[in-house]
Amino acid sequence: MYNKFGQFIDGKWQASSNNETYDVINPATEEVLGKASKASREDVQKALKSAEKGLKIWRDTAPWQRSYIIRRIADKIRDKQDVLAKWMALEVGKPLAEGIGEAGGAADIFEWNAEETKRIFGQTIESRFPDTRIHVYYQPVGVVAALVPWNFPLILASRKISTALAAGCSVICKPDVITPGTVMELVNICKEAGVPDGVVNLLSGDPAEISEQLIESDIVKKISITGSTRVGKIILKKAADKVQRVTMELSGHSPFIVFEDSDIDKVADMAVTAKFRNNGQVCISPNRFYIQESKKEEFISKFIERTKKLKIGNGMDEGVQLGPLTTDKRLAEIEQLVETTKNEGAKVLLGGKRPAGFNKGYFYEPTVFDGIKDDFTIMTQEPFGPLVPMLSFKTFDEVIERANNNDLGLCSYIYTNSMEKAHRASELIESGCVAVNTAAVAFAEAPFGGIKQTGYGREGGSMAIKDYLNVKYTHMGIKG
Repeated sequence: MYNKFGQFIDGKWQASSNNETYDVINPATEEVLGKASKASREDVQKALKSAEKGLKIWRDTAPWQRSYIIRRIADKIRDKQDVLAKWMALEVGKPLAEGIGEAGGAADIFEWNAEETKRIFGQTIESRFPDTRIHVYYQPVGVVAALVPWNFPLILASRKISTALAAGCSVICKPDVITPGTVMELVNICKEAGVPDGVVNLLSGDPAEISEQLIESDIVKKISITGSTRVGKIILKKAADKVQRVTMELSGHSPFIVFEDSDIDKVADMAVTAKFRNNGQVCISPNRFYIQESKKEEFISKFIERTKKLKIGNGMDEGVQLGPLTTDKRLAEIEQLVETTKNEGAKVLLGGKRPAGFNKGYFYEPTVFDGIKDDFTIMTQEPFGPLVPMLSFKTFDEVIERANNNDLGLCSYIYTNSMEKAHRASELIESGCVAVNTAAVAFAEAPFGGIKQTGYGREGGSMAIKDYLNVKYTHMGIKG
């Protein structure tokens, strides 16, 4: 499956300099999908030189021409959505329908940034002197290292690559070893759309080794990472030595707050959609369910009723809604967290084990807990899987305080028919994104990102491109 790809350097697919490879595993079957190229230190240096050369070409390319090429990438992603969805089903394990949705979102992101590249507005400031002028310019920050995780490989690579291209930067993209093919297919689309050689590069292989070499290089001026808080802190410390610009979207632990005046049927539908997308392996997955006391039993009953109807299976099979977890490590961690939660005193209302009838694959049943307390491990450790802890609350002030008592702050979900509660809760909740009476959060036009130990910077919306630009101010005397 990976024979036509490899490392993408200076506009060409090529084997690594030492011809090393690594196995990529299908999480639904535990079979080897194929052998992907593993970058050597020499490959990293070649990619850095390639990106340095590409930067000189791309930053001098007229914005409207950049926009045209980026828009072509969007169109080609839509044309190849079925191919991309298949890659994600095979590598991530997500159902084909989810892969189609992710491809559509990725295309939207490129389309959005195709327009943003034409709207990098400078500024003229009134000078205090009659014979001088003050001008503010925005210029590309330089070569970008884009570190992409495995759970949404297409969307997250698209956010980083498209924004870099819109700003006039070149980019070196490092996909996770779990999902190289999805990102390779995207990079190949960039080539087909007419991105000049050296502007987009890809290095596949050991994440720590490649990342370290990229960050240590004087050529890389910005790092964009989506990953865990632990890894983000390591990269931030390394980037400090080079004073590199960093955008970080790290771990999340989203509260899901349901007030008693909500339409419980509608909220249960949205809860199932939000929680089990990509089998809960989502940074914005709702992980702490706070239900007002009078509606807790009703909500749990309807949530379980809907959850039981989800079809578990191989993402390639028709009608499947819940695929496997993506790695054996993730499965082991989920099993351990379930045991820990039970030992701490929780009651399992649904699931809590591997599903019957699956002899292969990293499958795990959707699991609903009751009897959860705020100090349980699952309330602070991001589950990143299909685990649903249910809690109750009495008052507005109480639930906001409890929801905010967490070091992470990416996303929050709030459900109420009261405009007052909706506004007050969305203002008081401590997270970078808030969904009120909806399960939808991430869009190309919206600034996505978190606060606290979830990182900083934004991807998407009109703010994102500023993180890829340097500000230059010129004070110009006009009399010579």
